[in-house]
Amino acid sequence: MAPPPDRPGGRAAGGTPRAALAELLAGNRRFVSGQPIHGHDVTAAAATASGDQQPYAVLLGCIDSRVPLEAIFDQTFGSICVIRTGGHVLDRAVLGSIEYVVGQLGVPLVVVLGHERCGAVAAAVDALRAGRRPDGALAHLVDQIAPAVTEVGLHDPRVGTLAVRRHVRRTVAALRADDPLAGPVATGRVNVVGALYDLSTGEVRLL
Repeated sequence: MAPPPDRPGGRAAGGTPRAALAELLAGNRRFVSGQPIHGHDVTAAAATASGDQQPYAVLLGCIDSRVPLEAIFDQTFGSICVIRTGGHVLDRAVLGSIEYVVGQLGVPLVVVLGHERCGAVAAAVDALRAGRRPDGALAHLVDQIAPAVTEVGLHDPRVGTLAVRRHVRRTVAALRADDPLAGPVATGRVNVVGALYDLSTGEVRLL
């Protein structure tokens, strides 16, 4: 059920992984239909300024400027925690941040969101084809995405598209296996799901 337009951001009704996921997908349907209910203005920010934050989900997405997570899920201040890295790559800071919001804030849902035509995935494909790692810290992104590309196979004409999906699934698996997250996942208090964003339609689909 969608929240009323004047509801401050915070924990989804029920506080369960299922309720959190339903809330996000309802927001994406509002976004796709052109009927969002949450505006990003100072009054919405002020409504959540006092007291402790109670987000209901943490989203790990890509830095791509075409994928603003609060907008595509139609979420207001205080509703979700957002982490963005190139190709939604995990590192210790990202993992620690997710462990914090799950362990300390009680967030029941972690979403890994990939998207079509991902530049970070394309960089990994190009590097593997050339047989040469890029310079600088970009090499870390390539190294983390490369296993998904390898599993798909460079010979596949859809390697970029398929590698995005594979990389999302690998990231979800890594999070579920993380020691501080594995227990809550096993008991059902927390769920970790993967999804894909369609740049053309704005739709989010679960993987």
